[in-house]
Amino acid sequence: MKVDELALWLEHGFGCTLLDVRRARARDDDGTAIAGARWLDPALWLDWKDGVATDRPAVLYCAHGHEISQGLVAALRAMGVDARHLEGGISAWKGAGLPVQALQARQPLQPAARPAP
Repeated sequence: MKVDELALWLEHGFGCTLLDVRRARARDDDGTAIAGARWLDPALWLDWKDGVATDRPAVLYCAHGHEISQGLVAALRAMGVDARHLEGGISAWKGAGLPVQALQARQPLQPAARPAP
């Protein structure tokens, strides 16, 4: 799917599931996402694949629209999901000047409290 097509879908409320499947590090380093996207860790795809809606198209994007999103789209299609990848990924989306939102800052992990001696 081309960037301008997804932009029209989102602008006009065409029902789709928008999935950010960038690796956690790439996503955190970038600090932005396309509004309305749900992040799913691609390394854990076997855990979440059955939860992807089959009643509407799913659009997946990664950093550049290459291996990660294309591989996951192929797997989801084999399961009966109308899945597509965003050509060029979020890089192309941002390159086209389309809006992104800042990610909410994650809370750093706190060391477990030690019981008093």
